[in-house]
Amino acid sequence: MRGTLRIYLGVAPGVGKTYTMLDEAHRRVARGADLVVGYVEAHGRAKTAALAEGLEVVPRKELGYRGAAFTEMDVDAVLARMPESALVDELAHTNVPGSRNEKRWQDVEELLDAGIDVVSTVNVQHLESLNDVVQRITGVPQRETVPDEVVRLAEQIQLVDMTPEALRRRMAHGNVYAPEKVDAALANYFRVGNLTALRELALLWLADRVDEGLARYREEHGITETWEARERVVVALTGGPEGDTLIRRAARIAARIGAGDLLAVHVSKSDGLTGSSPEALDRQRDLVETLGGSYHQVVGDDVPTALLEFARGVNATQVVLGQSRRHGWQHVFGPGVGQTVTRGSGDIDVHLVTHEEAGRGRSLGKVAGTALSVRRQAAGWGLAVLGPPLLTLLLSQLRHHLGLTSDVLLFLALAIGVALAGGLWPAIAAAILAFLLLNWFFTPPIHTFTVARLENTLALIVFVALAVAVASVVDLAARRTNQAARSNAEAATLSLLATSVLRGENALPALLARVRETFGVTSVSLLEQTPNGWATVAATGPDCAGRPDDAEVQAPVNDSYVLALCGRVLPAADRRVLSAFASQAAAAMEWQRLAEEARLARRLAEGSKIRTALLAAVSHDLRTPLASIKASVSSLRQPDISWDPEDEAELLATIEESADQLDGLVANLLDMTRLQTGVVTPLKRLVALEEIVPAALVGVPWAKVEVDVPETLPPVVADAGLFERALANVVENAARYGAGPVLVTASELRFGKEPDRVELRVVDRGPGVPDSGKQAIFEPFQRLGDVPHGVGVGLGLAVARGFLEAMGGTLTAEDTPGGGLTMVFTLPIEEAP
Repeated sequence: MRGTLRIYLGVAPGVGKTYTMLDEAHRRVARGADLVVGYVEAHGRAKTAALAEGLEVVPRKELGYRGAAFTEMDVDAVLARMPESALVDELAHTNVPGSRNEKRWQDVEELLDAGIDVVSTVNVQHLESLNDVVQRITGVPQRETVPDEVVRLAEQIQLVDMTPEALRRRMAHGNVYAPEKVDAALANYFRVGNLTALRELALLWLADRVDEGLARYREEHGITETWEARERVVVALTGGPEGDTLIRRAARIAARIGAGDLLAVHVSKSDGLTGSSPEALDRQRDLVETLGGSYHQVVGDDVPTALLEFARGVNATQVVLGQSRRHGWQHVFGPGVGQTVTRGSGDIDVHLVTHEEAGRGRSLGKVAGTALSVRRQAAGWGLAVLGPPLLTLLLSQLRHHLGLTSDVLLFLALAIGVALAGGLWPAIAAAILAFLLLNWFFTPPIHTFTVARLENTLALIVFVALAVAVASVVDLAARRTNQAARSNAEAATLSLLATSVLRGENALPALLARVRETFGVTSVSLLEQTPNGWATVAATGPDCAGRPDDAEVQAPVNDSYVLALCGRVLPAADRRVLSAFASQAAAAMEWQRLAEEARLARRLAEGSKIRTALLAAVSHDLRTPLASIKASVSSLRQPDISWDPEDEAELLATIEESADQLDGLVANLLDMTRLQTGVVTPLKRLVALEEIVPAALVGVPWAKVEVDVPETLPPVVADAGLFERALANVVENAARYGAGPVLVTASELRFGKEPDRVELRVVDRGPGVPDSGKQAIFEPFQRLGDVPHGVGVGLGLAVARGFLEAMGGTLTAEDTPGGGLTMVFTLPIEEAP
């Protein structure tokens, strides 16, 4: 299970992020949490350093770069320790070249993937999206940044805020920087204007994060009514020339209400036709983004309904619409979009904005460029039924002024008009009705269907043929226009997908959200077929389908995954675009699979490295005691040699010593294997040091050890067996390489009125270990200096530290005053779990 991330977001350096984080750490420890300090930087601030005392600190890893020594968080040590929580300061920090990862936030990702909860800090100026803004405000470039998505995905973000005046007072008192740097800082970066701007940036950025949480809550609970927690202005765009006016008016409304969001939306028909210029929409989209807004495109045949659903979905408080471009007489056919939206808006305020294009209507080119809608087809049928009789009545009054040729041409014009208005079938019906009326009322002999003259028969036939031909051309042009517009809409949708979805590593949620928005469905699920049925990999929207059969639309991603859409049935033409989304989902799943394989490969490589070192070590070190045992046994079994008691005893002692050495080597190897595989489970209980220490020193000559462990010490929480093994390894190591007796002493550590931990020290007077090697001695298969083979495989200290950390304790190395090395054990004093 992935760990949780908590981030303290600071408005500026010095507001107290690290101090607040350490304060939270002490509260967690007081509640019994297993917490370690992975990396905390006090920046020389005494109060911060004092607050860090009493917390378990994982030693940093030392790295050399360009002749200088640096320290970074030891990710391997934290992973080996496997605490419940870890403190990792300065999330945006760039690691020293040669580190495990380039950025510290990547180290944090590894800890989270391992199931460790992380508490971290970052300042607003280090957020990637605000980097250029901060540089323009302060004049200082920020070279260390963290992607916004890393911070946004944190389960908790807490703002650490302070007024500019209070922060400047802290600076003047020397609580942030050294005295010699205060004047320059106050005169440059820490000016009141800079700090006020940074504070506003942090508040706005965090408000967006809070807004995302509110939207998620409303979606999960099916809440559709508007909550006016924040002003949101939605401007509806048609792609017409009035769009720029509407966008600027909406932007002014959002600016006047203060920190309001601007969202532009265009509703396209489900048949793929936008009825507007894609170039105009692209230009208006650029204008919206320039003014700080966002552009959206939704699908819906009923424009007012789709617009209101979008507005409620984003919790909009105001909608801006342009006054209708229709002519006044066109309102006879029904109310416009503006009136319909106003009637159905409910608690959403609607602004109808006048503009220069209002009431001018749409050009013929735009009408001809659209598909034949239901309204046009109805108008065509009405004209086909009523037009020929009305024209017949008119021509009957002009019978003495017009001939048959004129009558045929007028009826042909009517048929062409019907074809332009209603398409093929209304035009054919009009042509047939006109043929019958021409024959009955205007072709001699009249009032019969008999045609007396051949040329009249030919004229009537040509009339019908021309009417049908023109209707066919009009219908074909409409179909081709429809196909071209749909292709253009599909291309625009796929372009939007490519530019706005697959940004960053976590693409699946954004992809599903884009599917839901594009096709106007209520929910989208990505389902995986498992041996136990269907499992949901990712989903967005309410009432998501748990099986493909529960959804209105299914789109296979591959053999195991299916996209399931709920809310409406998609037409067949939309399936092609949906298949493109499914392909993108497959690519996202493949990326996740490859990332997981890379992580497994990295772990396998680390395991292979351990095994290689293990084989290299045991190839010699296990052979030495075995060879001594075999040589001694072979000597004792020689039939032609008679050993005196002293020689025989010496050989037997060699056998026993080599067997003990071999037993210790094998035990350490087994212990290291258990630690590496994470199967060490300590059985912690309250134990007394005066019981553990003598048992651990059984194998060490008492002449080489001095013990000073007061009986008044409180018991510690530990696994008696593991602690005994760890102490034995350290004491034996000190006795082997030290000079003179080894001192074992213990005392209490107090961070308040009551003792918090017990500290046990193993002090030797040997050659000691340089600072650069103090961390390396705890790594597996490490021998320092000229230690010969055959005296161990370099696992004793690694096993000891692993056991201590598994029990919630620590093992560190310090210099002994006057020369030598001191190994420091610390164990907690508390009720046994």
